[in-house]
Amino acid sequence: MGTVQKSLRIPDETARAIEQLGAEGGLDFTTAANQLLEEAVRMRRCPGIVFTSGPSGRRATVAGTGLDVWEIIATRNSLGGDARRLRKAYHWLSEPQLRAAEAYYTLYPQEIDARLKQNESWTPTSLRTRHPAVTPQPHAHAQKRR
Repeated sequence: MGTVQKSLRIPDETARAIEQLGAEGGLDFTTAANQLLEEAVRMRRCPGIVFTSGPSGRRATVAGTGLDVWEIIATRNSLGGDARRLRKAYHWLSEPQLRAAEAYYTLYPQEIDARLKQNESWTPTSLRTRHPAVTPQPHAHAQKRR
């Protein structure tokens, strides 16, 4: 994606907040500001979507649910796109929350499709290799009994 250089006046307090957020995430000012601007645009375009951080980075989440957009879309895909079954699968979500996830996917399909493809690539072996601390390991005492 191309970039454009623009001059922008930022209030001191906002600039300090961006610097602090960037430092917390190991980002320089420009990268942190661009990330915040991009997320603000996406949240404005898709009310009900927020961004959360985790081990896999920043991701679009349905506000107040803890569910990532990709999770809802993966479920929808596994149900053949059936909206009624999706509502049943997420019976605790409101219709606007499900619509927010769908709207986000409509606007940003490449992001969600990339996440779905990444998740499909996981195998038990790759999980153990890349994240041994989160995969079950045989206990030492269990191995000694064998």
